[in-house]
Amino acid sequence: MENLLHPSDLIPAARQEGSALIVAVRGELDLHNSPELRTELLDLLTRTKVTRLVLNLTQVPYMDSSALAVLVEALKKMMKTSGRVALFGLQPRVKGLIEIARLATVFQICKDEAEALSK
Repeated sequence: MENLLHPSDLIPAARQEGSALIVAVRGELDLHNSPELRTELLDLLTRTKVTRLVLNLTQVPYMDSSALAVLVEALKKMMKTSGRVALFGLQPRVKGLIEIARLATVFQICKDEAEALSK
C-alpha cells in the first residue's frame, strides 16, 4: 500500500493497492475548487496507470455539476484503458445529484471500500 501524494485540502489521502487507486475526497465540491480537484485527480491517474479508481466520498457533503463533470472526465480516462470507477460513502445530496444526472448506472456505487475493491 503506497501513499501517493502529500495531503491536500481536497484529496487528504490517496494510495494504490494492486491495480486500484483509492482516493479520499474531502469538502464541498463546486465551481471554485473543481478545477483543483480535476488537476489532482487526473495527475494521480496519469502517474499510477491503474485499472480501477475508487473514490471515497464520505467527507463530501455537497457537490455541484462542475465537480460531477470532473468525475465523468476521470471515468472517461479510465474507460480508455477498460478501467472502472467505483464510488462509496455517498452523502444524501451527492447521491441525489448522481441519480438525477442518471449516472448511478455509469459509476459503480458501493457501500464501502471493501465492496468497491471486490467488484
